[in-house]
Amino acid sequence: MGFYEILFPLGVAFLLALLAGPLLIPFLRRLKFGQQIRTDGPQGHLKKAGTPTMGGVIILLALSLASLKFAEKNSELVILLIAALGYGLVGFLDDYIKIVFKRSLGLTAKQKLLGQLVVSAVVCYFLFRIDHPTDISIPFVDSTLPLGWVYYPFVVFMMLGVSNAVNFTDGLDGLLSGTSAIAFGAYVVIAIKVHSPETAIFSAAMVGAVLGFLVYNAHPAKVFMGDTGSLGIGGGLAAAAILTKAEMLIIIIGGVFVIEILSVIIQVVSFKTRGKRVFKMSPIHHHYELVGWSEWRVVITFWAAGLVLAGVGLYLNEVF
Repeated sequence: MGFYEILFPLGVAFLLALLAGPLLIPFLRRLKFGQQIRTDGPQGHLKKAGTPTMGGVIILLALSLASLKFAEKNSELVILLIAALGYGLVGFLDDYIKIVFKRSLGLTAKQKLLGQLVVSAVVCYFLFRIDHPTDISIPFVDSTLPLGWVYYPFVVFMMLGVSNAVNFTDGLDGLLSGTSAIAFGAYVVIAIKVHSPETAIFSAAMVGAVLGFLVYNAHPAKVFMGDTGSLGIGGGLAAAAILTKAEMLIIIIGGVFVIEILSVIIQVVSFKTRGKRVFKMSPIHHHYELVGWSEWRVVITFWAAGLVLAGVGLYLNEVF
C-alpha cells in the first residue's frame, strides 16, 4: 500500500466534514445544543457559552463513510469502527444528557465507565476471534513481552486510558483537532509499514475528518466536538495502536494526551493529600492560559509538541 492510496480516504473525509459543517452547525444551534462553560475557568471562555457542541457527529460521520468506502470490510475495520463509534456513542449520551436535561455532569462516572467497559469488551471479543497477537513490543529495546490472556485486560485499560486522556485534551479551540490529526498521521505511517491497510485507511480518514472539522473548530470556534468527538477519537486512536501492535508507542506519539491526563491526576492527588494545587488549573492547557498565554499560543505550542513527539515515536518504531 502506497502513501498516495491514503490520500483518497483523507481527502473524502475532509470534504465530507467540510460539507457537513454548514448543515449540522445551524441544526445544533436551533436545537440549543450549546456548550456549558466552567465558571471557575479562564474568564475569556465565558463568551463561548452557547456555542453549539456535539459537533463530533460531523467527525464520526465523515470517518465512517470514508472508511467504509475505501477499506475492505473485514474484522479489523469492524474493530476500528466499533471502538470509535462505540466510545462516540457513550460521549453522545453524555453530551445529550448535559444539554437536554440541563445536567452539568451528564452521565455519572459509573455510567460512563460502564459504557466504555462494554465497548472495550466487544473490541476484545473481536480481537480474540481474529487471533490477534497477545504480545506487546517494548520501546527502546528490541524485544516483546508475551501477555497471554492478560493482554485483554491490558487492552481494556489502554482504551480507557487513551480515550479519557484524549477527552481531557479537548478544552481549547482547535487543540484536540490538531493534536489528534498529528497522532493519527503517525499511525497511518506505522500501519503502512506493518501492512495493515484497513488501519491506514481508517487513520487517514480520521485525519481528514478532524482537519475538516478544524475549519469550524479553530479559534474562534463555531462548534465544539463535545464528548461525542473526543471519546470517539480516543477510542479510535487506541484501536489503531492495538491493531498495528504499536500499543506502547501511544505513550510517546500521544504524549500530549498523556501530559494532559497526568496533570489532572497530579492536581487531584496533590490537593487531596497536601491541600495544595500544583497547577493554577488542570488540565494543564488551562494552567498556561491562567499564567498569561493566549489561547492561540497554547494551541500552537501543543500542536508543535505533538508533532515532535509523533516524530520521536515514528523514529523509535523504525529503529526498534
